[in-house]
Amino acid sequence: MTTPVVGVLALQGDVREHLVALAAADAVARPVRRPEELAEVDGLVVPGGESTTISKLAVLFGVMDPLRARVRAGMPVYGTCAGMIMLADKILDPRSGQETIGGIDMIVRRNAFGRQNESFESAVDVRGIDGDPVEGVFIRAPWVESVGADVEVLAEHDGHIVAVRQGNALATSFHPELTGDHRVHALFVDMVHANRATES
Repeated sequence: MTTPVVGVLALQGDVREHLVALAAADAVARPVRRPEELAEVDGLVVPGGESTTISKLAVLFGVMDPLRARVRAGMPVYGTCAGMIMLADKILDPRSGQETIGGIDMIVRRNAFGRQNESFESAVDVRGIDGDPVEGVFIRAPWVESVGADVEVLAEHDGHIVAVRQGNALATSFHPELTGDHRVHALFVDMVHANRATES
């Protein structure tokens, strides 16, 4: 079994931390900014940052439409925080001109847990992650207002949905890449392995 190549959308946000976490989860991790780089990966992480900025830069770099096409075609994708917003089919309170990649039948609320100075950490039980709860780092984090019938809710915090999966798309409100616990990234790399097995 060859090692999967997993990209991190490197337009803004905590790209380096995701590259480290993916490498720790036994993937070949690469930054992705352009369509030709996207074409070379088996899966992609969309990191935290500022969702409006990521949206505009994805269009500017010409990667938004190819990324939507890859996600629709079944490429595994994982979004954290702003990345969760980017994977939502609908944003409750979008900024003017804000676009998403889509891929998960959910409605998200931006900055739902508060502003930067209201950031916090909390233990989160994530379905599919064995062992102790995941330490969730919430920084201007969104939450999921509602999901469609095909979306699996993996975790909640304080009554709000903070982790979901639909097919090959995974999203969390929190930042596991900031904790040194690579189990969520390992779950995603397993998704990439499984997808490659079905394609071969």
